[in-house]
Amino acid sequence: MKIIDRIQSGPTLSFEVFPPKSDKPLEPLLGTLKQLYALTPDFISCTYGAMGSNKGRNLEVVRSIQESGTCEALSHYTCVGNSRADVLSALAEYESAGVENLLALRGDFPAGVEQTNGDFSHANELISFIRAQTNRFSLAAACYPEKHLLADSLDADIDALLKKQDAGAAFLMTQLCYSVENYLRFIDRARKRGVVLPIVAGVLPLLKKDGLVRMTLSNGCSIPAEVATLVGRYGENEESFRAAGHAFTVSLVQRLIKEGTSGIHLYTLNRYTDVAELVFDAGIREKPRS
Repeated sequence: MKIIDRIQSGPTLSFEVFPPKSDKPLEPLLGTLKQLYALTPDFISCTYGAMGSNKGRNLEVVRSIQESGTCEALSHYTCVGNSRADVLSALAEYESAGVENLLALRGDFPAGVEQTNGDFSHANELISFIRAQTNRFSLAAACYPEKHLLADSLDADIDALLKKQDAGAAFLMTQLCYSVENYLRFIDRARKRGVVLPIVAGVLPLLKKDGLVRMTLSNGCSIPAEVATLVGRYGENEESFRAAGHAFTVSLVQRLIKEGTSGIHLYTLNRYTDVAELVFDAGIREKPRS
């Protein structure tokens, strides 16, 4: 099933996981996935490593998700390191695994690398190429409520987004954003500029101060005053910060749903317990009675 068909029938719940390194067992992640299935997600996405590393484990994971029969698999696929021949080979592998949905990305560059080193420089080029080959796959694309780090302005970033839409993207997924106000400003400007695709909100649960700082710096995401207050008040007490961060994330998710997001996509970091508590406390799923 194409994820866009599910999105069009109402807000979705989905998760992101990442595959283990090649020298690590797959079983711990498979156990986490089994727990996540119990939350009845609409789809689960899976990343892979920088410069296209770990693609084999990515394929193992998305195949497992697809074969579970509980939800759809959405595989990340990037421009980085990929030739046209590589893309054609990957599409055949994903088709063999039963995968019908791909998140097409430029991809992050490892340290010291300043280009994709492949046949595609931007995600819209990758989307256009895939779409010209086959209609089997529903293609998602990324968007950035506070603009991509390399974009000159939010409007310039929306220009890039329109190219992805024109190339054949079916829906969009946001990078993390802790400011609902900035998220809504982005939605308003994107819609006024002609972006009509459904937009799923990506949410990284706020649980550790160091993780917050690291992720916001690497993704160009701002730290709103409300979150800065939590850092100042609870940042030196891990347990207190986790509790306050959880309450903040619950409120964030509820506000995004109230504002009409097409779905909530939770970056799990391969953890179940924290994500399950968020899903239950935000009211997205009912907690099982013990």
